[in-house]
Amino acid sequence: MRVRYIVDDVEKAVAFYVSKLGFEIEKNFAPAIAILARGDLTLLVSGPKASASKPMLDGTIPSPGGGWNRILLDFDDLESVVSKLKADGVKFRNDVLDGVGGKQIICEDPSGNVVELTQPTA
Repeated sequence: MRVRYIVDDVEKAVAFYVSKLGFEIEKNFAPAIAILARGDLTLLVSGPKASASKPMLDGTIPSPGGGWNRILLDFDDLESVVSKLKADGVKFRNDVLDGVGGKQIICEDPSGNVVELTQPTA
C-alpha cells in the first residue's frame, strides 16, 4: 500500500517518520519528495516543489494537515511509544483511548498531518 502526504518540509518529515515512527528511507529527492517504508506501507512525503503540490484545475493548492484521513501504525507497547514521543515534543490531538479494537492515539507530523498510533487487542 502507498500513501502520499503533502508536507511543508520534506527533510523535517523524513526526520520525523524515520527517527520517531520507525520508517526507513527508500529514496530521498528533497526538497521535492522522499519515499519512506515501514513494513508493507510506502509513504511518499511530497513538498511544495513536488508535482503532487501543483494547483488543481480549479486553482486549489494541495496543503498539509488539518484533515482526518490518516495512516495507522501498530505498536506492541503504545504507552512507552507515546511517552517517548511526548518527551521528544511530538504534538498529540488526544489522549490514549482504549476501545474494543485496542488502544489508539492521534499525533501530528511536523506539517500537521495526522498519524494514528495503535496497539491492537491481541
